[in-house]
Amino acid sequence: MKVNKYLDWFIHMIGYALVLIAVSVIFNDTVYIDNSFFGLWGLISVVIIFILNRTIKPLLVWMTLPLTALTLGLFYPIINILILKITDFILAGHFDIHGTIFLFIVSIVISIMNAIMDNIIIDGILKGKRR
Repeated sequence: MKVNKYLDWFIHMIGYALVLIAVSVIFNDTVYIDNSFFGLWGLISVVIIFILNRTIKPLLVWMTLPLTALTLGLFYPIINILILKITDFILAGHFDIHGTIFLFIVSIVISIMNAIMDNIIIDGILKGKRR
């Protein structure tokens, strides 16, 4: 059973890495991921973002819930931007985020692409494996 959990986690990480790399290709002036080290910086950045989303993001969402409610959810991408900025700080020159308005758009696009990846592609792969 534990092998399935690790396989699920690995498939999610690969899917999220593909989303992040696709966003860095589409918004190349806003998001930069270093291609050296065999392209593993994308995967490393996804693991850092995953860890931050599991640890810091719930606390940030809870603390900013009144502000998010007042703005009808428009503040939520700001939390995603903060997570991306922390990842930028941790990885220094290997993962760079620039801009303000495009960064807001990138945050929304990443959220949409992750939802599509989770609900359609990854769940399809994992449900197909369990049959």
